[in-house]
Amino acid sequence: MTGSIRNVAVVGGGFSGAMLAARLAEADVGSILINRTADFGLGVAYSTPFEGHLLNVRSSRMSALADQPDHFVRWLEANAPELADPEGFAPRKVFGRYVQWRLAGAEAAHRGLIRRVVGEVVGVDADGVALSDGRKITADAVVLTTGNPAPKTASGGSARVLADPWAPGALEQVGADDDVLIVGTGLTMVDMLQALDGQGWRGRAQALSRRGLLPRAHGERHDPPETPTPAMLEGRLSERTKAARAVARQAGWREMMEGLRPVTADLWAKADLPTRRAIVRHLRPWWDVHRHRIAPRIGVFIDRLLFEGRLSVVAGRVRGIEVDDAGVRLDWTRRGQAQPPLTGAWLIDCTGPGHAPEADPVTGPLLASGRARLDSLRLGLELDGSGRVLHADGKADLSLFVLGPPARAAFWETIAVPDVRKRIEDVVKAISGRRPRAG
Repeated sequence: MTGSIRNVAVVGGGFSGAMLAARLAEADVGSILINRTADFGLGVAYSTPFEGHLLNVRSSRMSALADQPDHFVRWLEANAPELADPEGFAPRKVFGRYVQWRLAGAEAAHRGLIRRVVGEVVGVDADGVALSDGRKITADAVVLTTGNPAPKTASGGSARVLADPWAPGALEQVGADDDVLIVGTGLTMVDMLQALDGQGWRGRAQALSRRGLLPRAHGERHDPPETPTPAMLEGRLSERTKAARAVARQAGWREMMEGLRPVTADLWAKADLPTRRAIVRHLRPWWDVHRHRIAPRIGVFIDRLLFEGRLSVVAGRVRGIEVDDAGVRLDWTRRGQAQPPLTGAWLIDCTGPGHAPEADPVTGPLLASGRARLDSLRLGLELDGSGRVLHADGKADLSLFVLGPPARAAFWETIAVPDVRKRIEDVVKAISGRRPRAG
């Protein structure tokens, strides 16, 4: 592979794509970084203008460089010293500035090796990618770093239903005293409540999700990892879960989760299909709220809303949504039994990514042609250990890679920066044949 790929089309210019382009340049490989907007390096997560949206990971773990763990903290010391606590949780908009600075620095140090293109990719073939405006970008290889897809909503497109709450100005429609309904009780819900509170909202929120689980908060200081016991790593999933609970009771659940972090990807890779199916169906909701935690300060904010009665959370399924001039009515069931409807002035869709790979303009044709295949649980495209896409016959495509959230089927943990930066190093090595020089 060494020397055969000199020019890479990187589809998606958020954190994953931008930091991949920087590392490719440091390995003397050129890239065309393609993003829908000119806000390279930000993506949805770091483009938020709201100062109260904090990172969900401590600053000491947010370095963009795997071999320089204090890189982000050192940048904070120079550029935002008031935020330079390694144990702190910096604003996401500040981290976005860091990512953009890192990309610009790589461009300056390796002139001509990173080319930015604003456009929407609508197709991938053996020669590169096609854009919606008719342009063709030729490349020796393509890396899909498209992040999470837009939410898939059953709202019917009413103006009273905010199907994409991240859209500019979406929440500005909500009045200060309006009551809101929220479908989904994960990290997106937390972000939306913060943003509403920041604009002076004083109303009440009723939130519904399948299990009614809320994200847990980090401790005030980093919790030392507790080494997993052998019973947590082998055997039936039910027994391993039982063993994990025992460790959590003895050492603390945060410590137990920290101990699993380094081995999670390996455990997922070794799991057979029935085990993976059980994880997705039964364990994933509990895993998500304990693994993807919120900053302590945000946890206090959510607790305050609950205590004041301004936030209530119920577990159930959406049965139907009705909208009229007065607001929104949400019909729902719990364990198959109809419940009294929830009503509010607005409904905010916080259900998360839609995931419809066959309908996606990029991955759909790849699947139809046999150049890619879905994993058995339909979590995403099947990949090899380096992130290469597997053809329908199981053969790895040497010039097509996936990085970031779309790689969840292969690696499970592909969202947080510490996980993504490790994957970046693997992809760069697969493309260039060597590790890049330190940035």
